Amino acid sequence: MQNKTVSREEWLIARKELLSREKQASRLRDEIAAERRGLPWVKINKEYVFDTPQGRKTLAELFDGRSQLIVQHFMFAPDWNAGCPGCSFEADHVDGARQHFLHKDVTFVAVSRAPIARIEAYRKRMGWSFPWVSSGDSDFNYDFNVAFRKQDLEQGKAIYNYEVIKDPGIDDLPGLSVFYKDRDGAVFHTYSTYARGGEELLGALMYLDLTPIGRDEKTPLDWVHRHDEYPALQKAAS
Repeated sequence: MQNKTVSREEWLIARKELLSREKQASRLRDEIAAERRGLPWVKINKEYVFDTPQGRKTLAELFDGRSQLIVQHFMFAPDWNAGCPGCSFEADHVDGARQHFLHKDVTFVAVSRAPIARIEAYRKRMGWSFPWVSSGDSDFNYDFNVAFRKQDLEQGKAIYNYEVIKDPGIDDLPGLSVFYKDRDGAVFHTYSTYARGGEELLGALMYLDLTPIGRDEKTPLDWVHRHDEYPALQKAAS
């Protein structure tokens, strides 16, 4: 790969043209964020209970004393031996950020259908410290359209990312959901995003997007491995 080589003066002209587009994207991102905060809410009336290392907890208890909760719908089905590589890639970004947004009244928790013992073993392997709980046999993952029942798979269709998809082909898919708890303890669903909707949270991708080669992928995240499964790094020739 070799781009056109130009003078510094020509480069500055091209760079300023791109800067104008980048500023447009920043303003649009701010506008979308404001619209997201302005979405109506849905009150959660069903009681969801999760298995945690500290025992059974309700959705309201997962807030851990804060008013806002971000849930990563982490793909880890009950019969899997390890979590999804893509979800693991997303989870690699959490602990560094979490130490900051805990001070903004936001709790983060990952939720998977796998048994809590299997979740804890994988979390230890990956070296993560964020809370991670099991939804077990509850309806939580199904109600938020990130898990599919046997009949869905047999019929070859399911609801995901706000539309009917054909042949999901897998028990679980990824997503993020956000909840708010008021002073009376009522819990509200405020937002969910799926598929590539949470991509801006993946700082590694944002770094790669700055480089000349970029992500170098044919399909989203086709190059991603669990962080302890990458092949040994080859040093560039000096």
